[in-house]
Amino acid sequence: MKALRNAAVVILIAGACLMGRALYLHAKAELAGILIRRAWVASIQSGEAHKPWPWADTHPIARLRIPRLSYDQIVLEGATARTLAFGPARLMAGAGMGEAGNLVLAGHRTSWFRDLEGIEAGDEIQVEWFDRHGLHERVYSVSVIRVMEPGNVALLAPTADDALTLITCYPFGNGPTSPQRFVVRASPVGLSRIVSGEPFAYMPFSS
Repeated sequence: MKALRNAAVVILIAGACLMGRALYLHAKAELAGILIRRAWVASIQSGEAHKPWPWADTHPIARLRIPRLSYDQIVLEGATARTLAFGPARLMAGAGMGEAGNLVLAGHRTSWFRDLEGIEAGDEIQVEWFDRHGLHERVYSVSVIRVMEPGNVALLAPTADDALTLITCYPFGNGPTSPQRFVVRASPVGLSRIVSGEPFAYMPFSS
């Protein structure tokens, strides 16, 4: 009987520890989202990159929106495993913000790019970025949606024409495996433009 009670106590303690860790990770994600958005606002006000926290090895470089899906996220620089834990990020092998070529952004299938499950051909994608001249915006239209094998990198390669490519693992959701890749290619609709007006209001952090 005593052994049973001891086992029950151990199980309760383990459960409390797991619950506490889950709450800690959720709070950490919420705080990170707030700090990233604040760093983005500071960046577009000054025209210079601002880290979301002093020891961060990344910084916000763009705002990515898909109006039909009510999608709105801040893009970080450098799609490393550490950076992707906090948001979608730019692949360094692709074009830079405002540069000609193929701009490639990556995000997790369980969080940042989960909404891509509902994307359709013709959907509008808006990208905002900053430099010392101000805040710029470019609009793209989705032209290709494809599920590919990991070794097929054709849509990630540099292009002569301007393009936006979004990539995540597939299938979507919290399944145990994601053996394929979900790729969205979008083409620009016109040229980029300078955006006027105040920085955007903070949006609730979503994951």
